[in-house]
Amino acid sequence: MNKIIAAGLLGLGMSVSGLAFAEPVKIGMITTLSGGGAGLGIDVRDAFALAMKQANNPDVTVVTEDDAMKPEIAVQIADKMIQSEKVDILTGIIWSNLAMAVVPSVTGQGIIYLSPNAGPSPLAGANCNANYFNVAYQNDNFHEAMGEYANADYKKVFILAPNYPAGKDSLTGFKRFYKGELAGEVYTQLGQTDYAAEIAQIRASGADAVFFFLPGGMGIAFTKQWAQSGVDLPLMGPAFSFSQDVLPAIGDAALGVKNSASWSHDLDNAANKAFVAAFQAEYSRLPSVYAAQAYDTANLILSAMGKASISDKDAFRAALKEADFDSVRGSFKFNTNQHPIQNIYVREVVKEGDVLTNKIIGTAFENHEDAYAKDCKM
Repeated sequence: MNKIIAAGLLGLGMSVSGLAFAEPVKIGMITTLSGGGAGLGIDVRDAFALAMKQANNPDVTVVTEDDAMKPEIAVQIADKMIQSEKVDILTGIIWSNLAMAVVPSVTGQGIIYLSPNAGPSPLAGANCNANYFNVAYQNDNFHEAMGEYANADYKKVFILAPNYPAGKDSLTGFKRFYKGELAGEVYTQLGQTDYAAEIAQIRASGADAVFFFLPGGMGIAFTKQWAQSGVDLPLMGPAFSFSQDVLPAIGDAALGVKNSASWSHDLDNAANKAFVAAFQAEYSRLPSVYAAQAYDTANLILSAMGKASISDKDAFRAALKEADFDSVRGSFKFNTNQHPIQNIYVREVVKEGDVLTNKIIGTAFENHEDAYAKDCKM
């Protein structure tokens, strides 16, 4: 268990309201810090900690634990944090199957949960909850953007993703906007590292491009095996397949690949420039989209603390929903289901000096809303 005590007002030009309520707030962070998905959780943990360090607020305590990418462990940690640690807010989960195991129970107990990543469709629609805020995206969104992008150049795309809630949402999102033919649609095992069979299937499919969602170690394994296979088809995917945390491990095999995100380190706004510089100074690496989302999550909480007491849940939720902070994404606001309305960009993997990273080459959607908000009855 790692405890981070953070103090004061937000630095580096982030405009968060001054603290109106000097009341202790305890935040429980459950995230993935070991195994194949550890890079994602480490970026979430580190960016959240950076925002709290800049805030220098003695009334905030953050308790962090590793879910090891296992739903049963995440549930146990959440129960312990609520019952023993007496946390006021929970956050941190990367994976949608863990979110689906934890969030309904947490929100049902009156605890506010803010997602810095996972955005499963049931929690955006029919199972939305006043205590649940997603500060990242709804799972379909980045994939919808690549479906729209693919329409310009490709007529027969092969699509694949892991067989878990976010994987199903990803391919649903791609198909929602892609108008061409599917050469194949495959769900792989979560955590799979050998993709020889899938690559052979793609080779024989007659596809003119491949869209895949394979975050963390799965994406590293697939892209390296793809490069070694000699199959000469363009790859595309969401940011998760080509995020800053995995690009060093993939190597030059990722160069030129197009991917979608609501954020990029070259996004031109003052908050983002300050964040990227501070993250690099603190951790000696570029931040990923996971880091950007976690940083926004922390600053959203701090902004709400400046307007309302955590003991007044209605007022605190209202303060969160205002989203009165300088997002590193620039334009950001909550929809009626407490999921973001935001721009989605198309990025290309490039090399800046010796560092593989992404640069924005276009905008797929402006002020994009998720498809499930209409089903939310809040």
